[in-house]
Formats: sequence, C-alpha cells, structure tokens
Amino acid sequence: MNKKGFLSSIKPSLLTLTIGGFAIGMTEFMMMGVLPDVAKSLQVSIPTAGHLISIYALGVVIGAPLLVALSGKFAPKKVLMTLMLMFCVFNALFALAPNYELLMVARFFAGLPHGAFFGMGAVVASKLAEPGREARAVSVMFAGLTIANIIGVPLGTYIGHNLSWRLSFFIIAAVALIAAGSIKKWMPNVKAASENSFRDSIKVFGKSELWLIIGISAIGTGGLFAWISYIAPLMTEVAGFNSNMVTVIMIIAGLGMAVGNFIGGRFADRFSPLKTTGTLLLTMIVALIIVALVSSFQPTAILMTFITGAIAFAVIAPMQMLMINAARGSEMLASAALQASANMGNALGAFLGGLPIAAGFGYTSPEYAGAGLAFIGLLFCIGIGYRKRKEQPVELLAITEQPITTTVKTILHKNINHEKVIHS
Repeated sequence: MNKKGFLSSIKPSLLTLTIGGFAIGMTEFMMMGVLPDVAKSLQVSIPTAGHLISIYALGVVIGAPLLVALSGKFAPKKVLMTLMLMFCVFNALFALAPNYELLMVARFFAGLPHGAFFGMGAVVASKLAEPGREARAVSVMFAGLTIANIIGVPLGTYIGHNLSWRLSFFIIAAVALIAAGSIKKWMPNVKAASENSFRDSIKVFGKSELWLIIGISAIGTGGLFAWISYIAPLMTEVAGFNSNMVTVIMIIAGLGMAVGNFIGGRFADRFSPLKTTGTLLLTMIVALIIVALVSSFQPTAILMTFITGAIAFAVIAPMQMLMINAARGSEMLASAALQASANMGNALGAFLGGLPIAAGFGYTSPEYAGAGLAFIGLLFCIGIGYRKRKEQPVELLAITEQPITTTVKTILHKNINHEKVIHS
C-alpha cells in the first residue's frame, strides 16, 4: 500500500518554483489592493492607475510564448533563473520609477516573465515528479499563488497603505531574487522538453485539441474572475459585511484556493486531467449559481467564498497536465500559451461580469455570467472527450494490427506444413 502523503511530493527543487510563484502572485494581485495609494502618489485617477493592471496582463500574454520560444534550446534551470532575475529587476525599477510613463514601461516588462515561468515551470515540475504524481508536483508550484493571496498580498497591501507601496514592490523584488538563488542551488539540471526548433514546435498548434484546451483556459476559467473581481461589493452591498471585513474575506478565499489547488492535483493524478477538469467546471457552474442565491446570508456567503475559491483553483493543475499531455514534444511552448490564454480569461471574466452590473442587475449578476463562461469551458471538455473516444478505435486497430497479422500468418504456416506431412 502506498502511504506517501502530499508532503512527500514537496522536494526542495519544487519549492524553488513555489517561491517564484509566490513572488508572481504578489505582484499580480497586490496592485489591486494598493491602487488608490499609487493613484494618490502619482496624482492620477484610479481608472488611469488601473491601466497598470492591464499593461501587466498584456506583458504576460506577449511574454509567455515569446520568451519560451526564444529560450527553448537552453537548459530549463538557467531559463527559470533568468526569468526570476528579470522579474526582480523590473519590479525594483517599478518601485523606483518617478512618473506614470516609466511605471507603465516597468510594469509591462515585469509581466513578460510571468507566463513563461509558469509555463516552463509546470513542465519541469512534472518531470521532477514520481510517475503518477505529476499533477501534484505542478500544484506545488501553483501553491505559491495561493500562499501569496493568503499572506503576501494582505501583508503587501498593509505596508502599501501604512508605509509605502514602493516598499511593497521592493519586497517582491527581494523574493524574486531569493527564488533565483534557490533555483541555482536546488534545481537539478533538466533537459529541454524538446530539441525541436520553434518552427517545428509551433506545428503542434495545428491540433484542434490544443485549441479546445486553450478555450477552456481563456473562457471556462473566466468564471473565477467574473466572481472574484466583484467580491467586495457582493460582500458589502449584498451580504451586508463591513468594508473592514473584505480583507478577511479575501484571506478566506485564498485559503480555499490553497486547499483546492492541492485537491485538484491529487484528483488529476487519480482519475485523469480531462475528467477532473470537466467535473470541476460543472461544480463551478453549480457553485456560482449558489453564490448568487445565498449571498444575502452572511454564514453561507462566507462558506461559499471558501468553496468557490477551492473549486476555481482546483482546475489549474489538471488543466496544465491536460495541455502537457496533448502537446508532447512541444510541452513548454504549449504550456506557456496556456498561461497567456489564462490571463485573457482573467480580463474576459472581469469584463463580462461587469456588464450586468452596469445594466442594473445587481452585484449577484456576475455569478450568472461566470456560470455561463464555465459552461462553455465544460462544452470544450466534452468536445475533447468526444474526439478521444472517436479516435480510440483507430488507435486500437493500429496497436493490434501487427499481432493479428502475425498470428494469422503463423496459423496458415502451420496448416500448410501439416498438409505437407499428410501428403508425404
């Protein structure tokens, strides 16, 4: 009986990726908390300061496939170190930038390593794992995001409010530097996933299955951001919580994300990435509808915050393994493309979630938009499953064709020899 628990999956080499994920999680989500402070110090409006969030997402979308394509021939260990050093430098420059224009430039370049790190890191984590525990290893890396939401983001936001938001970004730069040092010390040398050129690697995107997986990431997971982007007014205006409770509520959501992240990895290893992803998207649809119906009651609102956060992050590791398995030979490029599409999903979810609010349908309406996005993701999962079942008989025929032919030839050969003996 295998008695290995989750802790046996946490190797120092995987923890280096967790530290990197923690730094990335802080810089991505903390900006939303310190946005008023940044706007005040620059003497610009909050919507104008909000462009610093958008420009970072643009950097992620561009940087994920670009940097992986440029670094495909290099050892992953060196590339991951370089990405973290880039992240350190540009967050430090962001903390030092004296004006809005330079802040925008620094923020864009800080976003470039984000998707490439997670894309390449997911493939490396799966290679460092024991057989049958790949998704759990990937979830260890993404644990950095959840820990950032529980500890790093609230702490950085507090420092930004009470001391300086610039100090918060210096802390992020320091964490990124620690991540680079830990990768140098503890990350083993792992061969590049493929010796293919970029031109050869990109051919994998001719497979329709990859575009269905990208659709799951870009649309299906947008349900998370349709919900969490408007969680503050949902909790204050609908549930009736004091605004001071929003930070505590976000920590509860972060705890749910941490639990869900690890559960998703275990389920994907046990059942299959496709089944786990589809089941979790179906559960997300139900959860978001329940959130819309029960958020006027404070106890159930808190409970569903935890549950919805858990479901939302449980889908990350299975979806990542789904892409890695579908893109053999071009795993890192495909994995990075998945990270880019996930950030498009973030923007899509927040945008579509805001439309019904603007139309006057109230602060529970984004949940229905999010459920619709998750439903589309579920349809993509069903599409992948249908294609796999359709292709299975062909694969079985290819596997069994040679043994059957050989067996028939052997039987015929024996019959001929038997007839020769009789006639003689």
